[in-house]
Amino acid sequence: MKYIVTFLLLAIAVQTSQGQDQKKWTLQECLERALEKNIQIKQAELDVEAAQIDKKDAWGALLPNLNGNVSNTWNTGLTQNVTTGILQNQVTRNVSAGATVGINLFDGLRNYRQVQRAKIAKLSAQYSLGKMKDDVGLLVANNFLQIILNKENLKVFKTQNQLTLEQIDRTQELVDGGVLPQGDLLEVKAQNATEQQDIVDAQNQVQISLISLAQVLLIEDYKDFDVAEADYEIAGDEILLNSPSEIIAQAREKRYEIRIAEENKNLAEKDVQLARGASLPTLSAFINYNTRESNAGRFTDARIDPDQPTQQIGVVESTQQIVVAPNTISTLGNPLPFFTQLYLNDGIGYGFQLSVPLFNGFQTRNQINRSKVNVKRATFNLEQAQLDLESNVYQAYVDAQGALKAYEAAQAAAESQELAFEYGQERYDVGLTNAFDLSQSKQRYDNARIDLNRTKYDYIFRLKVLELYFGVPATELKF
Repeated sequence: MKYIVTFLLLAIAVQTSQGQDQKKWTLQECLERALEKNIQIKQAELDVEAAQIDKKDAWGALLPNLNGNVSNTWNTGLTQNVTTGILQNQVTRNVSAGATVGINLFDGLRNYRQVQRAKIAKLSAQYSLGKMKDDVGLLVANNFLQIILNKENLKVFKTQNQLTLEQIDRTQELVDGGVLPQGDLLEVKAQNATEQQDIVDAQNQVQISLISLAQVLLIEDYKDFDVAEADYEIAGDEILLNSPSEIIAQAREKRYEIRIAEENKNLAEKDVQLARGASLPTLSAFINYNTRESNAGRFTDARIDPDQPTQQIGVVESTQQIVVAPNTISTLGNPLPFFTQLYLNDGIGYGFQLSVPLFNGFQTRNQINRSKVNVKRATFNLEQAQLDLESNVYQAYVDAQGALKAYEAAQAAAESQELAFEYGQERYDVGLTNAFDLSQSKQRYDNARIDLNRTKYDYIFRLKVLELYFGVPATELKF
């Protein structure tokens, strides 16, 4: 029995220690985690990395290219003797090697413009990454505020239920004293049951919102994930002192949507220049070095044949005189050393190559026209992005003002309902009203407090949207 008690005490101590050490994530920590782990952000970062590789490719195309080759072959059967030039059955080995350097001197400026296009593409990818970070940051902030809202609502339900439990005790005393009927006690108990169900629902909402944020942050331990609670007051409302036109001007200058559309238009215009470059001649230069080696024997020691010192090589047509020359014979010796042959047999070739496009089935012309169409499409997309941004800013501004009015109205309603509930409580305590009327007054007060929480955090979120349009980075939003 003693060991069982000791074990239970240790288990309780461990659980208590774990509960005390459980990490509670702040909003800033959640934002940093999302920017580091979010899959969409990682994909956008890969797009930037790929654009950087494309940029290196474009620069590399401006440099000369160097290619080397070497081969070692064996020939068996009737082949030409590289030394005597005679076809004979033999087994020979030959080595050949070479290197070629080539460079484009002019290709319609396509390589140079490809470098410019790669720079634009990288800039566009960086803007897309920035927009993705803002979108993820806003999503995290919204989910975080939703958790805080759900926790605040849960506190309201628990606080009001505590009042109901106290009301049950008071009502029991009044019923026992004959001041109130038994039905009032049943009414208060029924209200307690309803509030208990509301607490369970509120707890579920808190847990669901925690899981939702944990998924955004790629945290697998949903059970132990929690956020640090804080009394978030209204911050950043000074942005409403700016007019919608001022916010739109800032958004056009700083928002990534416009920058991305502008760079896409620049890309389309650069594609037109690249397509036109394909209709111009291409001039390239090259230089080639090659050498070879063979294991075939070579003729050496040429001397007069003692048995037949001369040989007939022709006849003088006018005199019929026979023309003779010395008849020499050679000895087939060993091949020269490997590196000696490479030195003696090397050679260099160089030159220029001019390619003039004359006709290719209208492909070049069609590509130019297709690129021009893409420029028009990108121009329309830029105009649409500007219109959408203006519309979104106006909508966000109106939403923020509406949220402010709703919050102020909810404040006034909560104060009124609190006074009404306190007055009803006083009347109930002296028997001037029944439990049903008090329950209705309390329910209206509960709803007013919940609506106050909702409008408060909705107003905070609307202000954050405006701050983003005003150019404030997601990690620097005011809370």
